[in-house]
Amino acid sequence: MCREKRQVAHSALREPRFRRYYPASWFSGLGSWILRFILGWSAWELTASPLWVGIVGALMLAPALVLSPYFGVQSDRVNPRHGLIFSMVFHSSIGLTGAITTFLGAFDELTLLLLAAALGSASALHNPMRLALVPLLVPRSALPSAIGLVAMSFNIARILGPAMCAAIIAQWGVGWAWLVAVCIFGTSGVILTTLRGVGARESRSDKSVNSEFIEGLNYVRNTPVIILILLSTLVNGLLGRSFIELLPAVSGRLLMGGASELAWLTATAGTGAVLGGLLMSRQSADVIGLYRLILVALLGATLLLATLNWLDALISLAAVVGLITFTTTIAGTGCQALTQLVIDPNYHGRVMSLWSMTMMASPALGAATNGALAEWAGFVTTFAVASALGVLAVLALYARRRVVSDFAPEAIATTSDSR
Repeated sequence: MCREKRQVAHSALREPRFRRYYPASWFSGLGSWILRFILGWSAWELTASPLWVGIVGALMLAPALVLSPYFGVQSDRVNPRHGLIFSMVFHSSIGLTGAITTFLGAFDELTLLLLAAALGSASALHNPMRLALVPLLVPRSALPSAIGLVAMSFNIARILGPAMCAAIIAQWGVGWAWLVAVCIFGTSGVILTTLRGVGARESRSDKSVNSEFIEGLNYVRNTPVIILILLSTLVNGLLGRSFIELLPAVSGRLLMGGASELAWLTATAGTGAVLGGLLMSRQSADVIGLYRLILVALLGATLLLATLNWLDALISLAAVVGLITFTTTIAGTGCQALTQLVIDPNYHGRVMSLWSMTMMASPALGAATNGALAEWAGFVTTFAVASALGVLAVLALYARRRVVSDFAPEAIATTSDSR
């Protein structure tokens, strides 16, 4: 355990390759939040329905359920830097399509659904490649720092992106907001082209994608600690993160708000997530300590969901939204760091694709389910029930904590340097 404690002060920013990659992470996160804001805002503007907002939120995440395993195998086979460059092209094409259809007056419910599904597919490609690239840029001891810093950049973009987008929509219209996203993704892609000498892969076997993925599934099935991490990720997504996906409807239903109120809530959510990422960037590579932190964060997020009955103003709702994203970011990045630390490097891409699939698909399922229930019972009742179920889930995860304790010595001994 002493070896883990010596890694506390190792910042990823000390690594030249990570410093070169980091601006690309900033731009891709900013572009992603602009696209997500446009689609969420458009869903409410077109339909004024929580169910529709939930469906659009689900479509922006659900393709990970199908596509992440495939891209996870590919991230073990190809240079993940190339995969990220292609991801930037894919995201840019979504923004360009949105701009063209908007300027032509052809943006309707069908276009909204198609672009939301396309964004979900682009994210399913992007995340496994990103998860495969970051450990190639830093040593194992700096992984929590790198993951925390990337989470910070993504969530600072959660503040800046919606604020920029709302201002652009108010001044020039949604078509120009789409075009700004295109330019931002293009900038990220250009930066990634300068990151040379990173991500070269050794020759792989001639096994099929399916057979390699099945090998990864068998590895996960026989590794209880990874199963426990995936379950923790599932709980985090179904509850706290699904609430964030429904922010357009929450703003419209509880506050009777428009784009401005949604921008404030999304910015507050980003602030909470930035603070969560900052806390994570200060953590050591201590698997037991990380799991304890995850459980505390999950419990905090689930309890906060029960407070909606007392929230009837923008300030109070924004404060709770910020706290929820603070705790869910700690839980989510903690699960990611813990997975990276305990994983066998030979199965890295495949296992991280399963984690990414769980991380993205669980909020999609939660958003669709909770959105449908809120249409019938209202947000207060829906998330009060979700809070009670969440507490029970956290207690169940706590009861299984010995799995992490038993695995910790093996993780310290066998996990190689990420480079």
